[in-house]
Amino acid sequence: MDATLTHAVTVFMAFFAIMNPLAGAPVFLSLTSGDDEQTTRSVALRSLLVAFAIVAIFSVAGKVIFDVFGLTLPAFRITGGIIVFFIGLHMLQGNQSSIEHPSEEDKQSSLDAALSVAISPLGTPLLAGPGTIATAMTFSAGGGIADMLVTISVFAILCLITYFFFIFGGKLVGYLGSSALGVVTRMMGLILAAIGTQMVIDGLRGTFNLAG
Repeated sequence: MDATLTHAVTVFMAFFAIMNPLAGAPVFLSLTSGDDEQTTRSVALRSLLVAFAIVAIFSVAGKVIFDVFGLTLPAFRITGGIIVFFIGLHMLQGNQSSIEHPSEEDKQSSLDAALSVAISPLGTPLLAGPGTIATAMTFSAGGGIADMLVTISVFAILCLITYFFFIFGGKLVGYLGSSALGVVTRMMGLILAAIGTQMVIDGLRGTFNLAG
């Protein structure tokens, strides 16, 4: 398989597992319950634009951040892998990670609050949380401009997919049921934990100059 395509597929699976639009749809519906259709669509669009902006900024500025703080890519891969692993572990156990999911106190009822949830907790940390940012920086910083552009493009595609999951989430949840969503969440958790482990392994290889 072509290296660029392999990179794109890996990035997509990592982002998809972290964001998990299937499991995120019920969270979105709970935060926008009682809102009219126009407000719901506005919240979905704004939250994804915020998430995309955050990921794009960290993808582009990843190397600069490394240089400013004296970080190395292997160190960030190990740290990011640990974060991603534990998020996946929470999902695998059927729990919602406190890193990626909002608390009940975040839910408000006024129109201004309904729109503000697009920034927090939806835009961040639900969509663009520490795991997503760590993944974006790790995949962008290691392979030059090409990998950076692929990472940003893949995330943009996933944002579009997530938008439809959010808008049609009610029908999806009703069709699949809570049990099926639980299974999907655990499967995504397993994939995410494996990706996090691989990131740690790659970081250790880079640290000790080990062969692949």
